[in-house]
Amino acid sequence: MNDMTLPSSVDAPAAAGSADKPVVLVPACNRLLGEHPFHIAGKKYIDAVRLAGALPLIVPSAEPAEIDALLDLADGVLLTGSPSNVHPSHFGEDVLDPSLPLDPLRDGWTLPLIRRVVERGIPLFTICRGTQEANVALGGSLHQAVHAVDGHEDHRGGPDTAPAAEVYGPKHDVLVTPGGLMAAIVDQPRFQVNSVHGQAVNRLADGLRVEARAPDGVIEAFSIPQSPGFSLCVQWHPEWLAADNPVSMKLLKAFGEACRHRHHARGQGRRGPHP
Repeated sequence: MNDMTLPSSVDAPAAAGSADKPVVLVPACNRLLGEHPFHIAGKKYIDAVRLAGALPLIVPSAEPAEIDALLDLADGVLLTGSPSNVHPSHFGEDVLDPSLPLDPLRDGWTLPLIRRVVERGIPLFTICRGTQEANVALGGSLHQAVHAVDGHEDHRGGPDTAPAAEVYGPKHDVLVTPGGLMAAIVDQPRFQVNSVHGQAVNRLADGLRVEARAPDGVIEAFSIPQSPGFSLCVQWHPEWLAADNPVSMKLLKAFGEACRHRHHARGQGRRGPHP
């Protein structure tokens, strides 16, 4: 058997069934490994797309003219977290701490991508950096160091040397805004989340709706009411051990259901007249 052959007939039905799943685009981050640039996406985000019942498609980057062609393939978009920050020039500020990582290549195409996703009503789910990108793309600003802002707590997960289980462990409650999308999905007024971010929403872009806050007032989730499609942007990391977290699974299933609805609607539109 060569590598191009399906390993057994048992796997063939699963492969065929995948064709009916919605496709979710996952924009990649950029890293240098030695002197060589790589596009990467964390496995936990890809696993989360699969938990949502969708097929993940990692996209390295795009030129402006390619964005709509890529979105033509998409039933949803998931924007991941990342060690890098959104460059503050996109909200009119200088870099506060030059030691922190940036990813201008990601900024350069995800910000216009977000605007087109909203315009086209494609389901959107964003996590941590992705949530900060969404706010900036739509005209908002960020605290570059939320822990330095009077009245706010330190929302960083801990030192890089700490075990991941400690960094991504539960840190604080979020308080859900009554009557919103988050409230409808999770059906509870508060729940615990992890917290692994130094930046946070400062000025929320016009038209966005706060869906949840931390006890210190930091915006932990918002939606985009002007989008014709599903949109939910969260500051914590629901993808971490998502299968064991009931709230994470509710969020992913809601996103996946919106993607499936779009996928089936697009399929109906592609069908020709019956003979």
